Amino acid sequence: MGVSNKTPEFIKMNPLGKVPVLETPDGAVFESNAIARYVARSKGDNLLWGGSLVEYARVEQWMDFAATEVDPNIARWLYPRLGYRAFNAQDEEFGIAGLKRALEALNTHLASNTFLVGHSVTLADIVMTCNLYHGFARILTKTFTSEFPHVERYFWTMVNQPNFKKVIGEFKQAEVVPPVQKKAAPAKQKEAKKEAPKAAPKPAVVEAPEEEAPKPKPKNPLDLLPPSKMVLDDWKRLYSNTKSNFHDVAVKGITSV
Repeated sequence: MGVSNKTPEFIKMNPLGKVPVLETPDGAVFESNAIARYVARSKGDNLLWGGSLVEYARVEQWMDFAATEVDPNIARWLYPRLGYRAFNAQDEEFGIAGLKRALEALNTHLASNTFLVGHSVTLADIVMTCNLYHGFARILTKTFTSEFPHVERYFWTMVNQPNFKKVIGEFKQAEVVPPVQKKAAPAKQKEAKKEAPKAAPKPAVVEAPEEEAPKPKPKNPLDLLPPSKMVLDDWKRLYSNTKSNFHDVAVKGITSV
């Protein structure tokens, strides 16, 4: 881990730049369980896959169980305490609950089985022990694992197998849960001075043209006559009171005005 697994040559073997990667004469293989399967199948005379088709399926079953139920839940609890990811209390609680659920199921199975499949070590036991290893070594204290006595017995049986001890040596269980590692806050970048936004140009004021004064209306020709002395109400009254010879009386009334 470090610089060597980020080189172009390494990325060609695993595009994610992760370890482990197994180099074979036929090309590279990545992902831990894929490598384990490759190695186990490279010799056809071993019993790492069990002795029957159903045992083969059960080996695969427990490998998947270890990869999906045990390993990720240990990581949710452990990795923030090693500084590998940001701490989230809710995510940690979810991981611990998921891990307990997985170990309860495993504990029930191991109550009547020494190994996961059959009566000898299979690839399922190798993978399960490797997934439990970092948990027992770094965060799963005796107080926690004592709730699962058959898992404890199984784990200690496996890590004391001669071929395991060749790899991991003497094993000691974690005594305390490590504290959460606070990640260093990223350096604050100097904020560029923000220029005040320029005021939008005011729209040009277009003055409306002055309205022309209304032209005087032409005078009625009748308005040029001198004012009349005739009182229209008097003439109406004369008309109403005249019962005969209205024409003469009316005309006389008008001309007398």
